[in-house]
Amino acid sequence: MDLETLRHGNFAQLNEAITAWKGVVDKLKALETDARDDLKAKADKANWAGLNASVSRGFITKTAGEFSDAHTQATTIHNVLKDTRDELVEYKTELDQALERGRKKNITVVPTGNGGFTVTMVVHPDRAAKGTQVADHSQQDVDHLRDDVQRILNRATESDSSAAKVLKAIADQAEVGFSGAQYKDRDSAADALKKAEEAAKLIKEKGDEMTPAEFQKLNSTLGAYKNDPLFQEKFATTLGPKGVLEFWADLTEVSSPNDVARTQLNQLGDFQKNLGLTLAGATQSDSPAMRAWENDMVKLAGERYQTRGSQVWGFQLMSNLMRVGDYDDKFLNKYGNALVETEKKMKLPGNFWSGGVGGPNMPKMNFMSDEDFGRDPMTGFMTALANSPDASTEFFNAKEPQDNAEWVLKERKPFDDTPLDDGPNRALEATGKAMFAAVSGISDPEAEGARFVEHTDAHRDALKRSMGFLADTGDDFPPELRRDMAWAIGNHGETVHKVMSDPLGSSVMDEDQLLEVTKQISRNKESYALLNEQMNYAILADINLNKEHPEDTLRDAGRTVGFLEQARQLTINTDESKDLRDTSWDQRWGYHVVGAIANQFGGDIAQRGVDAITAAWAEEEGNRIGDKATDDRKANHEERNLQLRAIADHWYAENSEWAEKEKDFSKDRGVYTQIRDAADHGNHKVDGVGGEK
Repeated sequence: MDLETLRHGNFAQLNEAITAWKGVVDKLKALETDARDDLKAKADKANWAGLNASVSRGFITKTAGEFSDAHTQATTIHNVLKDTRDELVEYKTELDQALERGRKKNITVVPTGNGGFTVTMVVHPDRAAKGTQVADHSQQDVDHLRDDVQRILNRATESDSSAAKVLKAIADQAEVGFSGAQYKDRDSAADALKKAEEAAKLIKEKGDEMTPAEFQKLNSTLGAYKNDPLFQEKFATTLGPKGVLEFWADLTEVSSPNDVARTQLNQLGDFQKNLGLTLAGATQSDSPAMRAWENDMVKLAGERYQTRGSQVWGFQLMSNLMRVGDYDDKFLNKYGNALVETEKKMKLPGNFWSGGVGGPNMPKMNFMSDEDFGRDPMTGFMTALANSPDASTEFFNAKEPQDNAEWVLKERKPFDDTPLDDGPNRALEATGKAMFAAVSGISDPEAEGARFVEHTDAHRDALKRSMGFLADTGDDFPPELRRDMAWAIGNHGETVHKVMSDPLGSSVMDEDQLLEVTKQISRNKESYALLNEQMNYAILADINLNKEHPEDTLRDAGRTVGFLEQARQLTINTDESKDLRDTSWDQRWGYHVVGAIANQFGGDIAQRGVDAITAAWAEEEGNRIGDKATDDRKANHEERNLQLRAIADHWYAENSEWAEKEKDFSKDRGVYTQIRDAADHGNHKVDGVGGEK
């Protein structure tokens, strides 16, 4: 900012802009409140189905979010403008005061025409009117005035330019709609941008050659700003995608002699998390620079990077930074499509990821846990999908440029990436979690506060596709996916209950595939128990909510219980060499009830009475303490009576008025006969679908 601009500054237009933005803020606040407390609240409570549930509710939720972001962005703009105006007014006052002090000593400043200024005398003594007393001044007075004015102009320039920089950065955050970036004043936003540039510059200039103190400061900065939108975008775009990959490649080579790799090994996990969260947030920006960053990262991930002792793939490096955070959905699917395409071209991915390229010295690239080395890029990528359910749904439904679900669930050959030779495969575990997110819209069903998400056609398609590919694996069904598939089936419990209980066969879902998957889940006692518990919720919801034909809900309950029991029985064979159960069935009962995801079946009314049913079921499962008992069909048939009796008792309590008018549904005998016969039908149905041959 030059001298004349500040000295003669007129802030009337800026004041008008600030007043206008205050009005915008107030109006948007009212609209945000209406959208949240009225529009969205009503949509959340509405008992919608079909397109209204999947489209209208989603649109209303997104619209309410846009009003919130609009209010946030308007508030930030108002704060930045007001903060800048206040500072410029203060600097103008300081300039006026400095000039007045100079005039008292007969000195002032004048512009030089090129943005600069010079100090000169107000009245030269030789040209002063006769009798006029001219004040004296020293060279020090001249220097002080020059320095004071320059300091004020520098600060005013910084205030003005940083405001412009911040406002542009905020506007760039969202190409369409509004940014959720929120800042109380210009300084906090400008500081975020400055810190980001400093952090990226340190990495670009020194890389893993930075000192331990510099590394610790860098980690601290990322930790402090990992959730700051302006910091995230500026850091990522300043460092660049190649800079990210090369830095992580060098930093993870802990065999190198440099101080960071050697002395900061115990800090790498925390740094990996902070860096990953920063990059995840950056991908949420719609700035042109960030979109270019994402496209370049997808391309660069398919290249190899030389460390001091080996070669690693960009996919391996980046995937380990994707284990935390919510990455942009479009970026995840571009990245995932490229990763699957690369693996399919490799033919035998294990030979490449575990050492075919880098050799036996390929470094560990994951420091967030000791469970895997991070050499399998699918582990980190699947974890990222699990954290972003919408992206996971799209990935598991994609058929172009290849069928992603078929690859990760059926065709892909896993390899051992753990420090030990035994234990579960971490990539498959992550795949199971991503699959559940894809079919449910939920990241983790066991997380505190997890809530049911209304299913869309895409969720249902993802379940059918996943079930089909896993059913095709037969007895090679990955053990790591049993629990996640139990959760997935339970998440769609209402639909699955209809399929299991349909006396004539269902067109909603392939019964053969459902049976095969249920059998494979049943090979593990914990997964089998989880599936049964989730289906108890579906059975009780059906009884509690469907009153038009109550006799159907009782018989359907019996058939579903019979289906589950017979599917489990098919994992047992009198020929011990064909017994498919794992060792969990030989251990003492230790299952802990987990409950269903809140509101899955319509709230408290739908779940009324489930505790008694679950208690009866748990008691029966606890009685399975000997191999002979579990191997005996008759014993299983009799043990299941406790659960059936509890369901029948609850059904009668819900439908006693109707039942008393019917001759075949008496309280002490009829209801038990009905549900037992239905359970037997469920047993026979399984055998007919594809059980016993």
